Amino acid sequence: MHRIVIVGGGAGGLELATRLGGSLGKAGCAQVTLVDRWPTHVWKPLLHEVATGSLDTHAHQITYAAHAHWHHFSFVQGEMKGVERGARQVRIGAVVDAEDGGTEVLPARNIEYDTLVLALGSRTHFFGVPGAEENAITLDSLEQAERLRKRLLQACVRKQAMREGGKCEPVQLAIIGAGATGVELAAELRRMEATFRQFGVLSPDGHTSMRITLLEAGSRILPALTEKVSVSTHASLEGLGVSISVSDSVTRVGPQSVETKSGHVVPADITIWAAGIKAPEVLASLDGVSVNKINQIKVSSSLQSESDENIFALGDCASCSWTSERMVPPRAQAAHQQAIFLHKALIARIEGRPIGSFQYKDHGSLISLGSSTAVGNLAGIAPSRSIFVEGLIAKAMYAALYRKHLMAVSGLRCMLVALIASGLRRVGAPRVKLH
Repeated sequence: MHRIVIVGGGAGGLELATRLGGSLGKAGCAQVTLVDRWPTHVWKPLLHEVATGSLDTHAHQITYAAHAHWHHFSFVQGEMKGVERGARQVRIGAVVDAEDGGTEVLPARNIEYDTLVLALGSRTHFFGVPGAEENAITLDSLEQAERLRKRLLQACVRKQAMREGGKCEPVQLAIIGAGATGVELAAELRRMEATFRQFGVLSPDGHTSMRITLLEAGSRILPALTEKVSVSTHASLEGLGVSISVSDSVTRVGPQSVETKSGHVVPADITIWAAGIKAPEVLASLDGVSVNKINQIKVSSSLQSESDENIFALGDCASCSWTSERMVPPRAQAAHQQAIFLHKALIARIEGRPIGSFQYKDHGSLISLGSSTAVGNLAGIAPSRSIFVEGLIAKAMYAALYRKHLMAVSGLRCMLVALIASGLRRVGAPRVKLH
C-alpha cells in the first residue's frame, strides 16, 4: 500500500491524519502514520487557558494512540531528527523518560514513506535578544503551559505568605509580544487573579495582586489585525488594569526584569515571551530541502516542497504564497483549510489525477478577552472589507472555533459528549486549577 507519513499532530496534522484514515486507511488503500513527540494533543490556541488554569487538560486533550485506533491510522511517538530523501525514510529519535533519569522507553528508528507530510508547527523566535531564551517562559507546548501555570501559582502563594502589615508587593508579570497569544494571556490572567482571591491564594481585600505589563515593539497591539480591533482591544485591556507599552522593543531579559530600547526597566517575577515564531530547526537541516529565513519549507501552490515532490508541508512550518505580496499567515484556520485540501490532493496523487492548487480564504480573526467577551473582525461580502464584532456575540463565535476543530477531528457526537463532560466537571470545581 501507499505509505503516507504525517509528522506533527497539531491542528492541521491531526485533522489530515483523521481524514485520510477515515478514507484511505479504512478502505485499505493506504497506510497512514502520524508521528508526534508527545502522546496527546491539545489545540494550541487554547494553551494560554492551560497556562492560567482555566482549561481542564484532562477533559480537552486527545490521546493520539486511541484516536488513531478509532480512525484507522497508526501513531508513532518520537521526535523527527531528519529525513533520508534517497531512501524515503524519516529518522525518529529515541523516546526517554525525563522523570526517570532519562531512561530510554523507545529506541531511535526509521519510518519508510512514499508521501511525507510535514506539519511540525512553529516554535518561539527570540530574535537573538540576550537572556530571552534563558529567563522567559514560552507557550509552545502543553508542557510549557503547565510549567507557566505552576510558576504563576507559586509566585502568588509566595507573595501572599510574605505579607507584612497587611500589605505585600504585587506579583510582577511581563508579557513580551502583543499578538493574539500575548493579548489573550493578559486578559485571561485577570480571571486567574479573581479566582485566586476567591479561594484565598491572593488576599480578598486586594492587598496582593498581579501587575501585568504587555510590551510590543510595533506601533500598536495586534499588528496583524485591523486598527479598529487593535484600538478596541487596547481600551479593553487598560480597563482590566493591564499596562501596555508599544513602539519600544525589548533589548534584554533578566531573571527579575525586562529592559527596553528606550532604557525603561520593567520589574518581572515572571516573563512570558510571545513575540514571534519560526519553524523547528530540524527543517533547516534537511539536505536539499529549500527553507526560508525562519526555517519554513518553501512549497508550491500544491503544498509540495519546491525541492522534492514527495514531501508536502502545511500549517506554520510551510511558506506558501497567498497573493503576489503576501504569504499564508500562521493561523489555525490556515492549517484547517490546508488539511482539507491535502486530504483531496493526496487521494488524487495516489489515483494518478492532478493535485490542483491550494487557495487560502481569510475568514477573519477573533481575540478572547476573558470569560465573557471577545473582539475581532469577520470576512465581509467584499474581499477588501471586514465586519467588526465584539462582546458576547464575538465570544460565542470564538468558542465555536474550538468546537469546529473538535468536530473536524472527532466528529459531531464526540464533540457534543466532550462539551457535556466539560460542563459537568465545572459544576463542582473552581474556574481555575488551584494546585
